[in-house]
Amino acid sequence: MSMESLNGENQKKRVCYFFDSDIGGFHYGPGHPMKPTRIRMCHSLVMNYGLYKKMEIFRAKPATKREMTQFHSDEYVDFLSKITPSNMNSFVREQHKYNVGDDCPVFDGLFDYCSISAGGSMEGAARLSRDKCDIAVNWAGGLHHAKKSEASGFCYVNDIVLGILELLRYHKRVLYIDIDVHHGDGVEEAFYTTDRVMTASFHKYGEYFPGTGELRDVGVMKGKHYALNFPLRDGISDENYKSVFEPVIQQVMESYDPSAIVLQCGTDSLSGDKLGCLNLSMRGHANCVKFVKSFNKPLLLLGGGGYTMRNVSRAWAYETGLAAGVELGPDIPVNEYYEYFGPDYQLDVKSSNSDDLNTPAYLNRVKQIVMENLRHCGGVPSVQMTDTPALPIDAEMDDPNADEDLIPPDTRRPQRLLDSRIQNDGELSDSDDEGEGGRRNHARHRDSDSVNSGGGGISGRKYGLGAGIMHTSAAPTHGAGPSGHVTDVRVFATPKATSMEVESPPPPAEIGEVGEVGEVGVKMENGSEGGGGVGRETSESMDIDSSSAPTPAATAPEAPPALTSNTQTEFD
Repeated sequence: MSMESLNGENQKKRVCYFFDSDIGGFHYGPGHPMKPTRIRMCHSLVMNYGLYKKMEIFRAKPATKREMTQFHSDEYVDFLSKITPSNMNSFVREQHKYNVGDDCPVFDGLFDYCSISAGGSMEGAARLSRDKCDIAVNWAGGLHHAKKSEASGFCYVNDIVLGILELLRYHKRVLYIDIDVHHGDGVEEAFYTTDRVMTASFHKYGEYFPGTGELRDVGVMKGKHYALNFPLRDGISDENYKSVFEPVIQQVMESYDPSAIVLQCGTDSLSGDKLGCLNLSMRGHANCVKFVKSFNKPLLLLGGGGYTMRNVSRAWAYETGLAAGVELGPDIPVNEYYEYFGPDYQLDVKSSNSDDLNTPAYLNRVKQIVMENLRHCGGVPSVQMTDTPALPIDAEMDDPNADEDLIPPDTRRPQRLLDSRIQNDGELSDSDDEGEGGRRNHARHRDSDSVNSGGGGISGRKYGLGAGIMHTSAAPTHGAGPSGHVTDVRVFATPKATSMEVESPPPPAEIGEVGEVGEVGVKMENGSEGGGGVGRETSESMDIDSSSAPTPAATAPEAPPALTSNTQTEFD
């Protein structure tokens, strides 16, 4: 089996997973270690393992300039929105002022990249606050170094701070945990003077970027003792990491009692990272996710650092499975980036034999000091009773179906139908319509009724080993920047229909067989037709037709549909 249910799961979690296909089109420049393609590689694994059956997948609404200025200065956000590689020579003074140029270069689509990252984290937080999910996942987020008016450490906009601010509208206390190899300085600095947010960072310290995160940095004024730093030395092993992470977080939960948790899962703490110096295996890193999840609090999982792409995608795909309550199998399925995972094509990232400079005496001493700082908190801080701060989106979100009578009946997709599309545990079939009407995926590309299905149909396309879940067949993969806001397209299989009623260019050369596809319904998540949408939570849900899901018996998995725009059909 490609995945198995986790033992000891006392309750099933509702998981919202955010992904924007445009994220793989951005590039920091030649030789730069930060490669957004790693998020697309992770998504390819997530889809080919079949995790889309276990959770809801959304394309978040990109964050606007106004939303970014909830934390960042107006001048800084305005600068990010204006600067491009073609006009950067006109902004030399501003580049120096905002630390843009070296670690944080100017590249095509810079502001769009920041919008996608921040939008996913803010919308994930909004859905958690409104009890629409238990765990929200945004691997494009976790950019923890960005400051109020300064880029730093490959980070331009601090999506974590923006997400926490959204959580604080509904939650009294939020806990932020950082397991990146680098100190989460941007988030700590943002909440250094408040007890509404506790930050706990486990990081390499000592002649290492960003140079902050000393053991004695505990916060100031009202926030004193609400910033925890656990400095580590090179080469820490899974066992030693677990011996300090679990007791400290356990004590934090008892002392602080947060009502929501944000976990930054930077994978540069894995063994073999190009910039990291720790020695965690994939399972040692994922153990942190499993432990934090066990507290059953609303949880926002974010990405972060990670510069060995094949290991980043392995770890985040595995941790996505843990969030959804399953453990992925060891054999990596055929996918768009299959060659990256050779020669063994295994999911695991193993520790190396490097020396662990974190002696038991050192770890115990640091742990004692951290625990002592926690005892100074003096109990759970209280929050004065106030009304939830109101924003224009709240009225829209209170009644998302207010104008449902204006929607044609054949395009409505109620929530109970979306829930029914998520595969229940114990189901053996990958196709929910297999066997109905004598249909058992026998359609062949040579059949005239499947090939000549009209212009723009997809039933004649073939997919071989070279094409993965994220392969774009209707149009070439575009470069940086979002392709415009698109509506939600839901595909439901029917025995007789042979084409998709969506306008699209003619298909390319045949490269793999796809089953028949039927009725197409277009509906926005907020219950209204059309593009765009209003509010932080207005996103495009991807409801996958499981009849085109990958099957274990196949030589190579067939690609389930991903996001679809108004003018083209994408199979990402």
